[in-house]
Amino acid sequence: MIRKLKNGDLDVDALEISDVIDINLLQTFQDNFAVGMNIASVTVDKNGAPVTNPSSYTSFCIDYTHSTKAGDDRCALSHKRGGEEAARTGRPYIYTCHAGLIDFAAPILVDGHLIGTILGGQILTSAPEEEKYRKTASEIGVDADGYVNAVKNVYMTKEENVRAAAEVLFIVANALSKTGYEQLRLSSMSQTLSENFSQISATMQELSASSVNVTDNQHKLSEEIINVKKISIEINTILDSIKSIADETKMLGLNAAIEAARAGEAGRGFGVVATEIRTLSQNSKETALKVMELTSKIQESVNKTIDTSNATLQTTEQQSAAIEEVTSNLLEVTNLADELNNMANHK
Repeated sequence: MIRKLKNGDLDVDALEISDVIDINLLQTFQDNFAVGMNIASVTVDKNGAPVTNPSSYTSFCIDYTHSTKAGDDRCALSHKRGGEEAARTGRPYIYTCHAGLIDFAAPILVDGHLIGTILGGQILTSAPEEEKYRKTASEIGVDADGYVNAVKNVYMTKEENVRAAAEVLFIVANALSKTGYEQLRLSSMSQTLSENFSQISATMQELSASSVNVTDNQHKLSEEIINVKKISIEINTILDSIKSIADETKMLGLNAAIEAARAGEAGRGFGVVATEIRTLSQNSKETALKVMELTSKIQESVNKTIDTSNATLQTTEQQSAAIEEVTSNLLEVTNLADELNNMANHK
C-alpha cells in the first residue's frame, strides 16, 4: 500500500510487492527461469502469502507433500524459517526442507525493508535415501511407495548451481524492486512538486490580479490629483480677477471720495459710501491674496503628490509586470512538473 509519512516521504514499511514490481512481469520471469533452470519457484509477500502462481512445482510436492494438512503445515513452517533467515541476512538462504529437498529463499528488499521473498528449489544435490522418505510419508499420511517413486523423479544438480540460481533470482528481483521504488519516489515527488507549483501559481495569479487593480487605482488617483491641480489653477485665475476688480473698485472709491470732497456739504453722504467701498475693496484684495497664498501651497503640495504618485505608479506598473512575468514562468514550470508527473506514472 502506498502511503506517505508526515514529512512527505514514502512509508517503506507499508509498501507491497505490487507497488514496485509489475506482478505479470515477475510471473513471466519466474516461469521462464523455473523452466530454464528446472527449479520450482513462487513469490510471496512479507506475510508469506503468494503473489505469483507456482512455477514448475514437482509432483513430489504438489501431489504428495501438499496433499495432506500435516505435509502442508510442515512446508509452510519450513518456508517461514527459510524466509526469516533470508530477511535477517538480506541475502539468499539455502536450506533443506522438512521433506529432504533443497530449497532457497531470496529476499526482495526496498531500502533495506523486506517486501517479499522468492521461494524456490524442490531439487536434490544427492541421491535420495529411500527409508528416510518412507518415514516422512508415514508421518504426513501419504502413500510411501508413491512418495519414493516421486522423489526419484526430482531433478538433481550440484549445490553451487542452486546457489547460483538463487543469486540470479535475488539480483533480478531486487533490481526490479529498486527500479520500481525509484519510479514510485519520482512519481510521488513530481506529484508533490506539481501540487506545490499549482498552489504557488494560483497565489501569484491572485497577486497579479491585485496588482492590476492597484495599478488601475493608482492611475485613477493620478488623474484625480491632476484634476485638483487644474481646479487650483482655475481658482488662482478667478482670484486674479477678484484682485483686479478690487483694485479697480478701490480706484473708483478714491475718485468718488475726491468728487464728494469737491461737492462739499452736499457730497458728505456720498463720501461715506466711497470710504466703505475702498475699505471693502481693500478687504477683498487682502482676502484674495491670502486665498492665493493658500492655493499656492495647495499647488506645491499637489505637485509633490503628483511626483510621488508618478513614482508609485511606475513602481506598481513594474511590480505588476514582474508578477505577470513570474506567474508566466510559474505556469511553465507547473506544466513541466505535470509532464514530469505523467512520465513518472507511465508504466
